[in-house]
Amino acid sequence: MATAEPERLMDGETMIINLGPQHPSTHGVLRVRLELDGERVVHAEPVIGYLHTGFEKTAESLTYQQCNTITDRLDYLAPMTNNLAYVLAVEKLMNLEVPKRAQYIRVLFAELTRVASHLVWLGTHVMDLGAMSLFFYTMREREVILDLIEAVAGVRMNPSYFRVGGLAYDLPDGFHDKVRDLIKDFPRWMKSYRNLFEGNPLINERLEGIAVLTQEQALDWSVTGPNLRGSGLPLDLRKDEPYSAYDEFDFKVCTRTEGDAYARFWVRVDEIYESMKIIEQALEKITPHGPYTTADRKVALPPREEIYGNMEALIHQFKLVTAGFPVPRGEVYQGVEGPRGEMGFYIVSDGGPKPYRWRARTPSFYNLQTMPILCKDGLVADVITAIGSIDIMLGDVDK
Repeated sequence: MATAEPERLMDGETMIINLGPQHPSTHGVLRVRLELDGERVVHAEPVIGYLHTGFEKTAESLTYQQCNTITDRLDYLAPMTNNLAYVLAVEKLMNLEVPKRAQYIRVLFAELTRVASHLVWLGTHVMDLGAMSLFFYTMREREVILDLIEAVAGVRMNPSYFRVGGLAYDLPDGFHDKVRDLIKDFPRWMKSYRNLFEGNPLINERLEGIAVLTQEQALDWSVTGPNLRGSGLPLDLRKDEPYSAYDEFDFKVCTRTEGDAYARFWVRVDEIYESMKIIEQALEKITPHGPYTTADRKVALPPREEIYGNMEALIHQFKLVTAGFPVPRGEVYQGVEGPRGEMGFYIVSDGGPKPYRWRARTPSFYNLQTMPILCKDGLVADVITAIGSIDIMLGDVDK
């Protein structure tokens, strides 16, 4: 806090109140320590650590394949994005070739995850502003995407579907048809959403000119993703540093120049449309049959049909699961474009089956740093707008 704070407080000019960590509009267990002059915010200090998990240190005691389950839980609304960043880092360290079909499937699920995450943000953000109906609709549509994740992974959250070398399982029968149904219904969803918020004076007045972040400020504080693009900089790792065959897809990077909560709102809405375009292209590229994981048996399990009844394959499977696979010495960083910004992993290998050092570059941790800038001189009600507009995830922050 500012050095003048004690003097201001002693003189009775300002007062301190806590927003959170139990407040539902803080989007998790976030505490914001507000210094107020009446209802005007003099300073806002985010206080974190209530959801601390120690994931990074825990990962150093797990094999490389076991670490995958931790990545799901960093940002539990975008687990596939976390999976992708992590497996790409290990594959880069091992110089491992992934089948093209597996790369396309990864892109498909990364974008489904982006849409699902943005739907949660849209529903909760608008509910924070005072309109509840949209939340129920976005949750209903998100369930359709979770059904697709469950179809391939067996669970709806924390699927750990992406694995080093490829995927855990192949796509089930009828999967393409389910995705086509989603693509077909999408325009109807968005039309109903826009009827609720487009031109809505409640949305406009609570967002326009509120929580402004300039491009220079965003860069100074290492902000990435829609929050940076809402300030006018078209930085997107899918375009600037393509991975997993993203260079083969046609989509545009959505930007706005105003830098306020309204700009960030529309960047995310526009991104939902672009993600659906990528999903449609990926579906056309994915062949019904083909390899879904690497042929390198030092890393990946053989297909199920080769394991059953084959004692040698069963022993190999047991060793891979329990002891893991060694990774060459070296260090690597790999970032991907997640729903909240750049999600990346820095890994150091000492040549063994477990990472020597494992660090996550989570976007929400950096984006949350901007709270003092976004809230200064605003009203208490605008603090809620600011938190929702940067779309933080506290598992991401408190890693």
